[in-house]
Formats: sequence, C-alpha cells, structure tokens
Amino acid sequence: MSERTSSSTTVLLRSGEVHSPADPFATAMVVEHGQVAWVGSEGAADAFSDGVDEVIDLEGALVTPAFTDAHVHTTSTGLALTGLDLSAAPSLEAALVLVREFAAARPADRVLLGHGWDAARWPGGRPPTRAELDEATGGRPLYLSRIDVHSAVATTALLDLVPGADGFADGPLTRDAHHAVRATALGAITEAQRTEAQRAALAHAASLGIGSVHECAGPEISSEDDFTGLLRLAAEEPGPRVVGYWAERDVEKARALGAVGAAGDLFVDGALGSHTACLHEPYADATHTGTAYLDAAAVAAHVLACTEAGLQAGFHAIGDAAVTSVVEGVRAAAEKVGLARVRAARHRVEHAEMLTPDTLAAFAELGLTASVQPAFDALWGGEEGMYAGRLGAERARTLNPFAALLRAGVPLAFGSDSPVTPLDPWGTVRAAAFHRTPEHRVSVRAAFTAHTRGGWRAIGRDDAGVLVPGAPADYAVWRTGDLIVQAPDDRVARWSTDPRSGTPGLPDLSPGTDLPVCLRTVADGRTVFVRPGE
Repeated sequence: MSERTSSSTTVLLRSGEVHSPADPFATAMVVEHGQVAWVGSEGAADAFSDGVDEVIDLEGALVTPAFTDAHVHTTSTGLALTGLDLSAAPSLEAALVLVREFAAARPADRVLLGHGWDAARWPGGRPPTRAELDEATGGRPLYLSRIDVHSAVATTALLDLVPGADGFADGPLTRDAHHAVRATALGAITEAQRTEAQRAALAHAASLGIGSVHECAGPEISSEDDFTGLLRLAAEEPGPRVVGYWAERDVEKARALGAVGAAGDLFVDGALGSHTACLHEPYADATHTGTAYLDAAAVAAHVLACTEAGLQAGFHAIGDAAVTSVVEGVRAAAEKVGLARVRAARHRVEHAEMLTPDTLAAFAELGLTASVQPAFDALWGGEEGMYAGRLGAERARTLNPFAALLRAGVPLAFGSDSPVTPLDPWGTVRAAAFHRTPEHRVSVRAAFTAHTRGGWRAIGRDDAGVLVPGAPADYAVWRTGDLIVQAPDDRVARWSTDPRSGTPGLPDLSPGTDLPVCLRTVADGRTVFVRPGE
C-alpha cells in the first residue's frame, strides 16, 4: 500500500473490513472523484477490478471513516511537537532539568517556548518560581504554558519585553497578564517557524487517521496571520482538512478571515486547573468561584449577530455558572429570532464539562452541539484526580456526562483541545467508553460516531463522516485485532462478537489492549499519509 493516490484517481480497496452502515459485512470499497462510489462484498468487487486506476489489497486491514478532531490549536500543537513538552515531567525538579537541557540545545531561539506542566500532579503541588526558571535558562526569555493553556509561567527576561509587566506576580499568570505575555512570546516566532509547526501538527494528525481538524483560533490565542496562514497552508498542500473558527465577537472580522464561525474559544470562563472556570459554588481548594469573561447578555448579542449573519456562534464554557450563562444567552437570542433559526445555526459550546440537569436539557432544546474532550476525564477524572481536588469528589463525579447528553439528544463532537491533551483519536474513543465515572460511559460505537460523523455534523454536514455512496472519501486504513460490537456494559460485550447482529464491528478498545495502527489516511480522495513500509 505504498502508492499516493490523487482525488481524480479511481481506487478499489478490497480484501479487508469496511466499516459501513450500507453493508455491515462489506470487505471492499470503490472511491472515485473524491467520493465513495460503492461499498460491498469481495465477490462483487471483481466487477470493478478492470475499470479502476488502482487496486489496493487491504490484506485484512480495517477501513473506517477518517476521524475529525473538533477542537485543535494547530500551531501550538506543532510547537509542542517540535519544542519543549513538559506533560510527562513527574516532578518540579524533573521539569527544571528539561528546561535547562532545552535552553542549552536552542541557543539561537529568541524566545524559548514550552508547554504542558501540571503542578497538580507533582509532589508538593508547586509550580516553578521565576527565579528557578531564570536560573535554568541562564536569564533568557522563556514562556511555559500550563497544560490547560489558561495560565503560564515566564522568566524575568520575557517579562522585560512585555509592556506594563512590572507589577505581574511571581507565580502562574492568568487572565490579561497571561494574554499579554503569550502575545509577546508568540510574536517572537518567525513565519518560517510557524509554518514548520503547522506542517508538523497536520502531518502528525494525518498519521493518526485524522482527516479533518477544527482550528479554534482567536485574538487571545494566536494571531490573524497565524490563522490565515494555516488556512492557506491547508488549501495549498495535501493534508487533513482545516475548518477554521475565529473566537472574536466581531462577526465580520471572522467572515473576512475565512472562518466558518465566530466561535471556538470565545471565553465565557477559564479552566478548572487554573482556578478560572466560573462556578456557582466556590472551589473546594480556593475561596472564590473563578472568573467570568462574558455574561448572558453578551452571549445573547453574539448569538443574534451570528445567526443573522449566517455564521456559527460558539463559546468556551467549562464551569457550571459559565454554561448557565451560555444557555441563558442563547435562549434570549431564540426568543428574538425564533427557536428554529437558532437550532438551524448549530451553535457550539466547547468543553461544557459542568452541566446541570437544566442546562443539559437546554442544550437539547436549543440545538447546541457539545464539542467535548473525553481525554480530560482520563487525565483529570477519578477520585484522586485534579477534578476532585478542585471541586471535591461529589461535584467531580458529575463532570463530562456523555451518556446523559446522548440520551437527551444533544449532538456530540469529540476533540482533543491539542496540545492540552494529545491528538489521539482511538484513545479518545476509549476514554469515552471507559469514563472514570461509569454512569457517564457510552458505547464504543457512539463514541466512534462522535469522533467521525459528529465533527462533520458540527459544521452542518450530515452527509459526511460515514462510508456510504456519495459521501466524501475521507477514510483511514488500520492494522488492528478482532472486531467486536462493544458496549460499556461487559454483559453486552460478551455476546457482541456475533456477526449475526448485523452491526459493523470496531476494534476492541478495552483498557490494556493495543490501539489500532494507522496505515493510510485519505482526505477528499487524496492520500495524505502512508505508513513507511506499507
């Protein structure tokens, strides 16, 4: 499987397993002009073999729709891949060693960039001080974002470059101070460095079977040049599709930049790890309720403007008070322009971690898409995790209620928020199916659908993310073990390998099993990744 096909090539894939609702026993597929043309059995494939440009022998491999990661920060992901990654550092001391080694290896960098530290997971729970970072870098400018990217630490040399930074505290920087420091740090990146990072991120996504990413950009996250440069790169070079969201309340600006929505990380609040998610009740380990950036009136005004302009609105909302503000604002907008128009616009809420029964029901009523990240629970959930530390075990157990969202009919789109958590689609599906809180688990099939078809539906496309005739030819080929129809309940999983169920199987994602390995990724009929040696 070494050929690199183009969108104009007619291709027959055969002798494998094709995951398709059109035929649960399909072993072959024909792709033509960037679309799926036919799905069926091995015997019927013989009729196509002479009329195609290429025949790919799958050798038993699995073909599925390509994944869509519905929340990505592409340049930051690439910088994490090519720069300093502290996500695996087991302690403060280990993190400082990595900073010291990185600074020594990058003598020419104007500003050192790193990401991923999480003091909540370190013995002692303390982040690095400015003096410790000054010493580790030899007095050079350094920016280190926390794993949730809602706070950061920086060296004195970097703060000296930030206007008005004289009064910034010696500790993690949040809100406006963080935005100012981040803007200065990212402003030091050259266009060539930025493009290199974007290419690295998209290539990595393709190697994982990801055919589309939703870029969540904005003036407090990146820059206009970064956003337009990424969209241009994706249009000019083979790779995963990039769907752009620009998080600014200026609707015309979003449209002019090429965004499909003034949405994404338009902050209603911050993050739990940084104590900036906005809560109804105070944190368990702090005396305040976090930070509110937008109220219900501001949400309503933005939803109205976007609905009238024919663009998606969307908001970053994590805490229960922030989600309440979004729901109240969207409902107020619906009262002015009509519920049908608001529902048809498919406005989005990113993260939506702390839902109440009332806000969950409102998501269904208002047609809001929940763009969620199951890896957050895998990383921070559980009785001993960060959520429990911030909120207490009882409140923590309510977070990320995927099963309740599905039961209510709320559309789900899965993503990573990379680089907050890594691009890892099968790991994301596993995290949802084996949620740390059992009542929030969903079936592997439902999780897989949320990470494939769900991302397409979130941008208003109901015809994609599934391998049926007429759908876009976005697919991935996988080396994997036996296929089963796996449910969250072990009693179902025991009988679900029976092929008579007529349901297309998926890999066994039970904890401890090996995840599938991507052999090939195709987007819009064009091959964007082939594993070396295949």
